[in-house]
Formats: sequence, structure tokens, C-alpha cells
Amino acid sequence: MINVSVVENKHTEINLSVVENKRTEQAERYNFDEAYEAVKEEVDNTLSTSPFIIREYMKHLTCSTGKHIRALSVLTCALDEEELIHRDAIRLAAAVELMHLATLVHDDVIDNADLRRGELSLQKKYGKRTAVICGDYLLCIALKMVSLIEDKDEYVKGRVPDYMSRVCLGELNQHINNGNFDLSVYRYLKIIAGKTAALFEASFYGGAIFGVEDESQLRLYAKLGKYIGMIFQLTDDCMDFETTEQVAKKPVKSDYEQKVITLPLIQAFRRMEGLKQKAKKGVLSRNEIDEAVKKADGLGYTRMVANKYYNKSLQIIDEMVLSESKREKILSILDKAYRTF
Repeated sequence: MINVSVVENKHTEINLSVVENKRTEQAERYNFDEAYEAVKEEVDNTLSTSPFIIREYMKHLTCSTGKHIRALSVLTCALDEEELIHRDAIRLAAAVELMHLATLVHDDVIDNADLRRGELSLQKKYGKRTAVICGDYLLCIALKMVSLIEDKDEYVKGRVPDYMSRVCLGELNQHINNGNFDLSVYRYLKIIAGKTAALFEASFYGGAIFGVEDESQLRLYAKLGKYIGMIFQLTDDCMDFETTEQVAKKPVKSDYEQKVITLPLIQAFRRMEGLKQKAKKGVLSRNEIDEAVKKADGLGYTRMVANKYYNKSLQIIDEMVLSESKREKILSILDKAYRTF
């Protein structure tokens, strides 16, 4: 006879042995390298030991995990005065990575994308319905992991559910504006502030609550995270026009085909007379788009906007109380966002 309670426990409890075996229960803090390795192992372990019914799909996702820039953000911001990281920040960092992975799975369904980080996307290999359910499962596991953070007051302050709702609303806002050739720069920036920047903001603020007590400093972390998220998305917008699928390891030159209007194209619509009208009539070719973006300097304009956020980020960093090591790590994350590929 099968022991149902054992089966249920295996399926519902997150295995934290990767983290816990590194230290005794009395040891609460880790150096940066230990924490980063623990996060990567925790994410991989969570995916590879999922319930049997979904394990094959989760294992496939282990082939397409990325640079963990959001997890790095959590850990960096969680560094305390002794350059150590609380174990709950490791849980949060792993949870944030799983949340991000969930959004990518859902994005690939919406965009009908074949590739994700050089591998077949989940929806391409297993179908859209399976991918949607797997994305939902990842969100559930991520929130379960957050719930294991022992200091519930800090969890509430982290506002993780609120940040995730902002991500979802940002995605919906983008979808509603698909094919909106009258989309303004202001409106577009509001969209990406939700769908991309909110999770970066969550990462910076959520990490900081473990190592920072001053409320004014915490607000700076949150603002910095938002700005870095904006930079990341704007750089990604440029990537769709100027890199190859081999370099990006995902579909490129596909935003317009999916009716997604990004900043380089918005600038082209503003500068090139008659372009918007052709788009509305559905007679605008990909070559015409590329040429118009080039003539209107859409990429230069997008980089200029990203550069403004970059300079604002530097100003915020100057206002933050940081050790030299922590400052260097934050600057490294900023530079990674600015140079996505």
C-alpha cells in the first residue's frame, strides 16, 4: 500500500536540502559565492525534483536557465555590513528566478516563440496548453518558496505578490496595445515599467530588506531596481533589430510580426511621414521597418532613453550607503543590463 502522506509531502514541500546541507541550522548567513551557488542549485533542484506528472517539462526548463541577473540582484542588495547574506535572501533569490522563468514560459506562448536561450521553447516542444500550466505551476512554487521565509514581517514588506501583479498587468497592457501604432513614448515606458522593471524592483528592494534598515535607503534600492529594469528592456528592444538569433539565443526581428510596438519603431513612426499609415493598412514589410528605424535613428533614440536611466542610476548609487565591494557588484549589474548581449 502506498503511503499517501509521503507522496503528498514529496509533491508539496520544496526541497531546501541544497541550502540547508551547506550549513547547520544555527548558521544563518553565507558569503556571496556560497549564496549564489546555493540559489542556482536550489532552482535546478526544484525543477528536476518536481512531481512526476510535470517533471519532464520542468527538467526541460533546466536547459534554458539564464544569467540569473535578478537573483544576483537580490543577493547583492542583501549583503550586510559584514558582506554576508541571510539564508532567507537565498530563498527569495531562487523564488524570483522561478517567477521570472514563469513569465518567460508565458511570453513564449503569447509570442509563439520557437526558441528560448538556444533551446526549443516549452510551448514549441510540448504545446501551448502544457506550457501555460507549467508557467502557472512555477508561479505557485515560487510563492510557496517565499512563504518559507521565516520573518513574516519582512515577507510582507517585500510585497512580492504586489510586484507579480504589476508584472501581469504590464503584460496585459502590452497585449492590449499590440498593433497600436499610435502608442506614445510615455505609454510605452509605463508598459515596460510593469512587465519588465517591476520584477527588477522587487529583486532590489526584496534583497535590501535583509541588509538595510533605513527606509530612505530602501526606497533608493527600489528606484534603482526599477531604472535597471527599464534599461534592460530598452536594450532588449534594440537587440530585436541589430543582432542575430544565434547571438540572442531567441527569436529576433519578431516584435513587429507579433504586433508588439517597441521604442525604436515608435520613434520611426514619429519621424517618418506616412510610415504609420502604411502600418495601419498592413502593407509595411520587414525591410521597410528596418530601413525606417535606421533612417529615424530609432536605435540611437532608444539608447539615449536608456542612457538617461543609466545616468539616473549612477546618481542613485552615489546616494546609497555602500561598501566598495557592494558598490562594484551593483555597478556590474547595471552594466549587464545596459549591455544585454
